[in-house]
Amino acid sequence: MRRGAEAARRGPLRMLPAPAWSSQEPTWRAARPRLIQEALARAVARPSGNWYVCGAAREIRPGRPYGRTVAGAELVVWRRPDGRPVAGPGACPHLGAPLCHGVVERGGLRCHWHGLLLTEEGTAGWEPWPVYDDGVLLWVRLDEAGGEEPLPRPRLPRRPDAARTLDAVTTVAGGCEPEDVVANRLDPWHGAWFHPYAFTRLRVREEPGPGNGDRFVVDVAYRVGSRAAVPVRAAFTAPEPRTVVMEILDGEGAGSVVETHATPLTAPGAARPRTAVVEAVLATSPRPGFTAARAAAPLLRPLVRRAAARLWRDDLAYAERRWELRSRGRFPGAP
Repeated sequence: MRRGAEAARRGPLRMLPAPAWSSQEPTWRAARPRLIQEALARAVARPSGNWYVCGAAREIRPGRPYGRTVAGAELVVWRRPDGRPVAGPGACPHLGAPLCHGVVERGGLRCHWHGLLLTEEGTAGWEPWPVYDDGVLLWVRLDEAGGEEPLPRPRLPRRPDAARTLDAVTTVAGGCEPEDVVANRLDPWHGAWFHPYAFTRLRVREEPGPGNGDRFVVDVAYRVGSRAAVPVRAAFTAPEPRTVVMEILDGEGAGSVVETHATPLTAPGAARPRTAVVEAVLATSPRPGFTAARAAAPLLRPLVRRAAARLWRDDLAYAERRWELRSRGRFPGAP
């Protein structure tokens, strides 16, 4: 693959007709359960500092509270007049009203049941939680749920320059635990078989191991229609227990990143767990036309979200099946 001016002149598309689905080279021998499980175990052992992704930062709009349940904890988030977020328990300490239905007023949140005003200073029975807005995603720190040594901020992966990035965030949910989502992303071999409408000519070039940063490196072509595709080389890493990052190393959009965050919705150990997949696409390109694409971001984001949601409809079925087998002690390669 080539980068720079010559690659820009050639354009990103290649005519790569897809082979018949059943004529692809099988990948089951390479997708070794033990290798995937060991990569997952190392990811789960990394510290998160008890930080959880709530959703897209732009979902928390001025003047409107935002409610969500994370790791079994009901929470509410709103923005102060200066844009800084405030987060805390989602039930009013007076009589338990849902604070996501309250009214943002003078930097605080007024409960709509009896008018109690809550602020970032807290009050009897209600204390704010640490919250972090990274410009794309909003994180909350839940020390009781996480049970780790707290960190002052989440462990953010490397991202392209925000001034040259088009970002879009997709959220979907399914019946599994975060580790099932992470395991799915740490199995790149399923891409062209399970998503033939999106990927072709997938080859895993590096596997996790000593000396390579514990990453997968993959050559793959993203399908654009039935005949054209965009070939890239990408690396997959897991910087913390609930996150997998794909970075394009070479080819069109080099430096672009896709962050997949698995946020538990139910409390740890729930009999029927649910997990939200919050996926942030941060695309960049040196091509002159990308400036126009960034200007059209409000129109392009729904298209990016639609494509991501289609992939995750499949991958959540994969993750849910993995959890179902694990819960019955029947999953191959499980400890």
